[in-house]
Amino acid sequence: MATKAKSGNAILETVKTIVYALLIAGVFRTLFFQPFWIPSGSMKETLLIGDFLFVNKMAYGYSYASCPSLIVDAEDICGWAKGDNTRIWGGEPERGDVVVFRHPVSGRDYIKRLIGLPGDKVQIKDGQLYLNGTAVKVQDDGVFEEVYAEQGPQRLRPRCENGPVGEGGICEKSRQIETLPNGVSHAILNIGNQASDHTGIYTVPEGHYFFMGDNRDNSSDSRLPQSAGGVGFVPYENLIGRADRIMFSSAGRSMLFFWTWRSDRFFKGVE
Repeated sequence: MATKAKSGNAILETVKTIVYALLIAGVFRTLFFQPFWIPSGSMKETLLIGDFLFVNKMAYGYSYASCPSLIVDAEDICGWAKGDNTRIWGGEPERGDVVVFRHPVSGRDYIKRLIGLPGDKVQIKDGQLYLNGTAVKVQDDGVFEEVYAEQGPQRLRPRCENGPVGEGGICEKSRQIETLPNGVSHAILNIGNQASDHTGIYTVPEGHYFFMGDNRDNSSDSRLPQSAGGVGFVPYENLIGRADRIMFSSAGRSMLFFWTWRSDRFFKGVE
């Protein structure tokens, strides 16, 4: 009898340990970090389709958008705070941060680079970014190449600057290094001349931010108003967190297909 009791106690303790571990992991995930899987190519080459990363929620504090959630959506828990454009333990994002935010209209999560701060005047002329009337420094940096094929679970195909290349061909985009006024440098890609390369002047309202994708000609971002399917200006309260590091990256249809993981992207910093 004593042996059976001891065995039962051991099983109970094991179950309790597992439950506690899961609870701690759940709290850690919802309070401090949120997983995010890159679904599209709008941030190439900084982020590729299939990159899996954790978003640092502590970077900017908490709002209705970054409210801890488990089974239900964050807005269902903290929707009462929506609309005041404030945050608890709020921190200011910096120009050049790669940020996950909640779309002001659709409620979907987006990831883009922060380009314009409150009060900034942003314009794109002939494909070049201007901030407050000054051209942002860019330097040609060769060509970004990828295979023309279906990518990710949505089976998206890349757009190519070198025209139709056929299945399995090499798809090319011009690469440049853009250096923002605060010294943050990052790669941007260009495909061709299009409407988003020639814009008016956007004046970023107080308490809002202007975002763009690094894959400039293949990104729906703040250059398009929300009424036209874009992102428009993003309120401070809609920021979820900062992307700091890629954990791993899958080139296949699922992140569970470990044989398709990219060996050069484990724990890669997001710059």
